[in-house]
Amino acid sequence: MTQAAQSLPPADAKNSADTRERILDAAEHLFTENGFEGTSMRMITGAAGVNLAAVNYHFGSKEQLIQEVFRRRLTWLNQERLRILDELEAEAAGKPLKPSLIVDAFFGTLIRMAEHEALGGRTFLRLIGRTMTEPSGFIRAFFAEEYAGVVDRYKQALFKALPDVPKAEIVWRFHFMLGATSYAIAGTDALRIVTDWGIEPQEADEGLDKLLPRLMSFLLGGLRAQLPQFES
Repeated sequence: MTQAAQSLPPADAKNSADTRERILDAAEHLFTENGFEGTSMRMITGAAGVNLAAVNYHFGSKEQLIQEVFRRRLTWLNQERLRILDELEAEAAGKPLKPSLIVDAFFGTLIRMAEHEALGGRTFLRLIGRTMTEPSGFIRAFFAEEYAGVVDRYKQALFKALPDVPKAEIVWRFHFMLGATSYAIAGTDALRIVTDWGIEPQEADEGLDKLLPRLMSFLLGGLRAQLPQFES
């Protein structure tokens, strides 16, 4: 944030915290619907009912704004993932965890987050899916930094849970699971665009009660799949 932006109070400075949240809420919805590139600052200020000075005061730039949109949700998500993993490992008392518990703790926690509007609900879930399937370079770097500590903890748990699987193979499979989850939570729009399948509306049900078991079944199947055979 520039010095000029820091010194310039928004029009409704007396309610600064509410203004900041209003901007974040508006940006979250617009980035979800239009993507980062397709969302202009004018669209954000219009939806939030503020002027450009307010956005600059609180965030400085559109790049910093989308990072804060993610950070306010990812902070809770990553803390919750670590809390669950800590509890599972404490209950296991040093023994390896079941892979299904690890996968559910990491990916299932994200899906269940959509049940809570205060945490962003389905809007934030779709935003993550859209952003991960069409990321900009700076967003990719931001996610890598935000996820680094959490992903490392989960990789170590998977290494311990699957001692007969080469570590490199586990890392690749975790990478594939991240990609599959990104498309799954992007919604049925992505399903139609990518596959062009004429599925019935009831078969495209995006309800969490169907999405979560479908995704978990697929991810665990991939994690437990036969190891690939490479030519010498």
